[in-house]
Amino acid sequence: MHLRLPATVLSALVPLLVAVPALALAKPLTVCTESSPDGFDVVQYNSLVTTNASADVIFNPLVAYDEAAKKVVPALADKWEVSDDGLTYTFHLRPNVQFQTTDYFKPTRPLNADDVVFTFTRMLDDSNPWHKVTGPSGFPHAQSMGLTKLIKSVTKVDDSTVKFELNEPNATFLPILTMGFASIYSAEYADQLLKAGKQTDLNAKPIGTGPFVLKSYTKDALIRYEVNPTYWGPKPKIDRLIYAITPDAAVRAQKVKAGECQIALSPKPQDVADAKNEKSLKVVQTPAFMTAFVALNTEKKPLDNQKVRQALNLAFDRATYLKVVFDNTATPAVNPWPPNTWSYDKGIQPYPHDIAKAKQLLAEAGLPNGFSTTIWVRPTGSVLNPNPKAGAELLQADFAKIGVKADVKVIEWGELIKEAKQGQHDSLFMGWAGDNGDPDNYLSPLFSCNAVKSGINFARYCDPQLDKLIAEGKTTADIGKRTKAYEAAQKIIHDEALWIPLGYPMAAAITRANVSGYQVSPFGRQNFGNVVVQ
Repeated sequence: MHLRLPATVLSALVPLLVAVPALALAKPLTVCTESSPDGFDVVQYNSLVTTNASADVIFNPLVAYDEAAKKVVPALADKWEVSDDGLTYTFHLRPNVQFQTTDYFKPTRPLNADDVVFTFTRMLDDSNPWHKVTGPSGFPHAQSMGLTKLIKSVTKVDDSTVKFELNEPNATFLPILTMGFASIYSAEYADQLLKAGKQTDLNAKPIGTGPFVLKSYTKDALIRYEVNPTYWGPKPKIDRLIYAITPDAAVRAQKVKAGECQIALSPKPQDVADAKNEKSLKVVQTPAFMTAFVALNTEKKPLDNQKVRQALNLAFDRATYLKVVFDNTATPAVNPWPPNTWSYDKGIQPYPHDIAKAKQLLAEAGLPNGFSTTIWVRPTGSVLNPNPKAGAELLQADFAKIGVKADVKVIEWGELIKEAKQGQHDSLFMGWAGDNGDPDNYLSPLFSCNAVKSGINFARYCDPQLDKLIAEGKTTADIGKRTKAYEAAQKIIHDEALWIPLGYPMAAAITRANVSGYQVSPFGRQNFGNVVVQ
């Protein structure tokens, strides 16, 4: 699961040297992306932009999620067994997988079990010397998914075999391992950095087993990658990959039209419509496993009052919002995850647009004259918020109709996410992209008590009954039992009005007509392995 919003990168990240001859000879695929990544040490972060720039191209996990087959498939582990009691997972590593060779690291051995053990003990064991080398973010995914409590041990059986022992059965464990934060790191490289006192290099100079090697990075400008010559999988059909960081969606659309990039990510709905009429362009799109929402901070007064949160939901004119912001390309959101997901409760109805009822609830909450609050929003658009300024102003106007005076605060994404994780916001526009089709990809990170601690639960809502239902939904593989628990969880989330659900968008990209093999992922992940530029 990921925040589908870009983030700024740490100032410690510095450009790496790139070979000029390679630049002159190779024909790259240039992708216009939304924003700079937070960094390249993906375990520290939860924005999709960071996953796209690191996990999707530089690293590999033990297992991957096949979006077409909708199942977990081999990656660095070519096979695995699960014990009858569901407590032991044994992974067998693919032989002769090489870590990347760069100017700053030359591996002396292939991938082995030590690398897997290091990757996970770093996140789970606070005595590991790398555990605190993360900055203030910690390990948000591992924390919100409760992996510290779930995983009892990670042990090396032999060089090619790793065993995970769990404290309880968990139906989401394998899908969790497909996520970007579960990418496998080189223990040998980490040891080298630790001995040299250069731990921060893990975030600036990554080493993985993936199809592309990071060559250089210029903040807010370019990320350059070259094809990994020792990649264990099928070699990408492009020579090099360039991310042209272009925050303005309109500029991304202009650049792909002009041929300055071959793929433009996260286009505005109008740009998608325009591109369909251009012979030199193609539109690739699919319904996204994503939800746009406004989180209401239940720790802040008067948003700690259920009736106040319900009143704000009733004041919101969703139809107008979706028309103005999404040009009606998104469907109205009701529950945390999209309706094409198993366990989605179709019986839950959206809050109607009812100003009179909203005013009544405020009066019952002791606020007949309304109150003052703030709405936080990012400055630039994305798939889940194509027009932040217009959307925030619409919500501000809706609130004003029930006497709620809202001050819109436009905050640069890096600062916004930092402060929001600490619970400083009243309400904020946010979006979420799941990593696979499992509803827990929304529930655990966004509504569990663990996620309040990790900062990703932006409603700041910790409820024992809701937490119990989330836990129950993970302890069995029985879809019927899981669905029952998740339907009950959805009802609590709706009745408590923890969010103002906005919409379920389409995931789209604009490509040049001479680009083939590119697929848009409903989860927002990027795979350039099959892309061909004619």
